[in-house]
Amino acid sequence: MAGELPPYYFRVRENGAFVFRVDTENRQRRIEMDQIAVVNINNGQIKPHGERTLSDEDLSAIRDWMTERVRVLAERDIDDILRAVDYLNQTTHWAQSRATDEQLELVTDSLLLAMHDLRTVLVRKKADRMLAARGITED
Repeated sequence: MAGELPPYYFRVRENGAFVFRVDTENRQRRIEMDQIAVVNINNGQIKPHGERTLSDEDLSAIRDWMTERVRVLAERDIDDILRAVDYLNQTTHWAQSRATDEQLELVTDSLLLAMHDLRTVLVRKKADRMLAARGITED
C-alpha cells in the first residue's frame, strides 16, 4: 500500500456508520478491523460495540467524523436540489421541443401536481422568511 492507513474506518449506513479501529501492527501484517461503535448522526448517538469502553481519542475521532459527515450530507442535499433545477429545465425543453402528445399525456398531471406542491411550499417558506426579516411573527 502506498501510504499509512487511517486509525479508524467508518462503514457508512443510511443514518450513520459502524466504526472500526484499523490495525496493521500484528504478526501477520494483515489489516484487521475491529468494530468499536455504532454511530447515529440523526440523533447524535454513539454506542460502544459490545462491552467496549471508548477512549477519549476514539470519541474525538468519531465526533470529528460525525461533524464532517453532516457537512458532506448537507452539501449533497444542496447539490441534489441544484441538479433538480437543471432537470426541470431539461424537462421543459423536452416538453416544448421533443415530447409527443402521448408522452405528455403520461406525465402532465404528475408534473403539474408536483410543481404545484413545490411552488406552494416555496411561496409559503419565502413569505415566512420575509415576515421574520421584518420582525413579524405569524401566530
